[in-house]
Amino acid sequence: MNSTDPVSGYQTYDQPPGAGRSARNQAAARRTALVICTIADIAAGLLGLWIVLYLLDANQANSFVEFVRGTADWLSGWAQDIFTMDTEGLRVVLNCGLPAVIYLLLGHGIAARLNRV
Repeated sequence: MNSTDPVSGYQTYDQPPGAGRSARNQAAARRTALVICTIADIAAGLLGLWIVLYLLDANQANSFVEFVRGTADWLSGWAQDIFTMDTEGLRVVLNCGLPAVIYLLLGHGIAARLNRV
């Protein structure tokens, strides 16, 4: 079936997906998707690291632990005190775990969309 394109620039039905994109545009989209995935993974990793350090009762006076805590507080600032549990460990897991999961879902979802287009 040979369909004609009523508007130039749009993909016709007999073209394979991505046929209209140049190799340069596809490579740029892949690089952008990789950067977005990496940023999302780093953010989620730092939040997860803070959860582990907190649950293992790491030395709060250590400069590395302070850095991880400050970064995790900044990354999860919008989600602080969503959950108010009596158990402090559970509160940290939920209030930092939720942003970590959201960062992963959003980052990888946006990257998948960039690779698909």
